[in-house]
Amino acid sequence: MNNNTKKGSVTVLGIDLAKQSFQLHGVDEAGQVVIKKKLTRTQLSAFVANLPVCLIGLEGCGGAHHWMRLFTEMGHTVRMMAPQFVKPYVKSNKNDSADAEAICEAVQRPNMRFIPAKSIEQQDLQSLHRIRSQLVARRTAQANQIRGLLMEYGIVIPQDISYIRKSLPDILEDGENRLSVLFREQLSGLYDEMVHLDDRIEALELSLKTLSTQNEDCKRLLTIPGIGLMTATALIAAVGDVNVFKSGRELAAWLRLVPRQHSTGGKPTLLGISKRGDSYLRT
Repeated sequence: MNNNTKKGSVTVLGIDLAKQSFQLHGVDEAGQVVIKKKLTRTQLSAFVANLPVCLIGLEGCGGAHHWMRLFTEMGHTVRMMAPQFVKPYVKSNKNDSADAEAICEAVQRPNMRFIPAKSIEQQDLQSLHRIRSQLVARRTAQANQIRGLLMEYGIVIPQDISYIRKSLPDILEDGENRLSVLFREQLSGLYDEMVHLDDRIEALELSLKTLSTQNEDCKRLLTIPGIGLMTATALIAAVGDVNVFKSGRELAAWLRLVPRQHSTGGKPTLLGISKRGDSYLRT
């Protein structure tokens, strides 16, 4: 196998992405392998920049959108695919070399479904949503811990988090509820942490609101009944360019809002809504 690049002969290049180690598999117009090598992160950019303009296939994973934007700026045509669509092309055992070859093969299929690249603005919105989601989960866990600890002392608070915000200051000030000084100090610390999480979440939502006023597509989405700030910004972060979808039903299918099918013999069988797709966006 020739591990050296034949300049000007590479037409399709498959890259198996990772954090530090990147496996490349390139073929020419006749389908003959002309590149099969492993590069480090620092070597990859310079190597691809020196290649002739070609079709580059990537698998959707962490950092893929960054490489897709970078290679596109170099003049290459870059296509990204979901891992489940690449897997059928892996031959025999799974390894980096086999994965790169499978990516190179899959990107050439005429009916392959590709993932559109996210812009920096989309990733900014998505980052805000991811951070907010984690903070909300931490706040919920904090509220449940406070409720559970107080139950052991005979104090029961209803499940809504608003009851904790309203009841806890009074509980801390009540000197007749038999709470020890030690536990009262710890409970006060937990309450302060929850207030801090409230402030962080409020600041993130304010940032999302500011970004939504600067995006024309987001403004249009907000005019639709039933769509608010969180849904509009999450949809922009996930989709961006709606022109990649042929119709509204295709977008609904991408969101997995259509029933699953298990049809055979000309007899259609529709099942329930699956949990595939972007579960956060569907919330």
